[in-house]
Amino acid sequence: MKIVYISLTGQTRKFVQKLDMDLLELTPTNPFISINEPFVIVTPTYEKEATEILNDFLETANNKQYFKGIAGGGNLNFGQLFVFTAKDLAKEYDVPLIHTFEFQGNDEDVKKLKKAVNDLGKA
Repeated sequence: MKIVYISLTGQTRKFVQKLDMDLLELTPTNPFISINEPFVIVTPTYEKEATEILNDFLETANNKQYFKGIAGGGNLNFGQLFVFTAKDLAKEYDVPLIHTFEFQGNDEDVKKLKKAVNDLGKA
């Protein structure tokens, strides 16, 4: 399954590269990409304006029909706001929040997310 992500500071990019999976990085200049295969989004936590490219991507062509789940990264010091971007998108698009991790994640986060993505692919 494809992993679609944004990485404004490089933390999320470093994390998803550890997954050794099929990756697609969205940037502000290319959010309107159409894909026709199941995918999971991995997103950092930022203000809505910074992550609107995810909504642009999801609303392009038939992308949202292939959206299977989301994982979020952030800083635990955010308290209630930890991974709010992923939580909001999960609710808005009715997909499961499959994993949360801090900063670049660790080896256990990599294992857990890979398992969650593989489990979604079997469903």
